[in-house]
Amino acid sequence: QVQLVESGGGLVQAGGSLTLSCAASGRTFSTYAMGWFRQAPGKEREFVAAISWSSSLTSYTDSVKGRFTISRDNAKNTVYLQMNSLKPEDTAVYSCAASRALARAKDNYAYWGQGTQVTVSS
Repeated sequence: QVQLVESGGGLVQAGGSLTLSCAASGRTFSTYAMGWFRQAPGKEREFVAAISWSSSLTSYTDSVKGRFTISRDNAKNTVYLQMNSLKPEDTAVYSCAASRALARAKDNYAYWGQGTQVTVSS
């Protein structure tokens, strides 16, 4: 069992930056791939980024490539999402999730956090 708690969301102007954190409980965090997803009002939850357990592999959705960076610190049981050059269309609830393997499909993720709101004003 893995419990996940996100933090770091907030209101930022377009072009600004935010760093989201996801703290995990449990001694098995380092064995899970981790992903970030987002859901805007009236839209489906979509994949944002993922990182393998060893940090050797990462994956990003096209719309955030070059702007967002996913990283993790297994010693701190934490995964991060550094978001730069934010745009109004990045506004959403961002959630982290844990999977046994690096994946982009949300159905592959067994454990989810409650989410943190990111709002980008124009």
